[in-house]
Amino acid sequence: MAAVPGPGFSAPQRLIDLAEAVRTDPGLPRAALAALLARHGERPADLAEEAFDEADAAQLRAAARRMAQLLAEPDEDRAADALNALFAECATRPRLTRHDGHPWHLHVDRGDGAGWGDWFLASGALALAQLLTAHGRIAWGACAAEGCGRLFLANGPGSARRYCSATCATRARVAAHRRRRRAAAAE
Repeated sequence: MAAVPGPGFSAPQRLIDLAEAVRTDPGLPRAALAALLARHGERPADLAEEAFDEADAAQLRAAARRMAQLLAEPDEDRAADALNALFAECATRPRLTRHDGHPWHLHVDRGDGAGWGDWFLASGALALAQLLTAHGRIAWGACAAEGCGRLFLANGPGSARRYCSATCATRARVAAHRRRRRAAAAE
């Protein structure tokens, strides 16, 4: 259950994509989960129904829901506490590994016996912890635009993002402007 690290692989993006897919469709079918994982480098043999069954998919959906809650946490201290709790629950000492023709990469899950949910929680916690320490702030979030809530990465320079896209940011600014104008007109 190790994603292919290499050019173009992004553990944080895998985390966002899976958490957002399950947030959008809590009952996301096993086949759709497998397809999403394949797009992020998981080996087809690891995603075949006999290796990744409905019980595994249920574990992964539950883990994705937990990560979606963490991804929506705006407070750095609470996010760090939640990440530390996930490390204590699901992770083990980091280890470098190389398998199946992949280059060296870091694993923090509890090994081959770890379930899909624990693997996702441990690897997701590592990805977010790396972002938090690299940027010195939360570099992810849930869109603040009314009715959106889409999860996003905000790992570029500058101040923390509040919106998933320029479209949502513009829509929110325009709505706030219109509210202020109506309030001013009502006075």
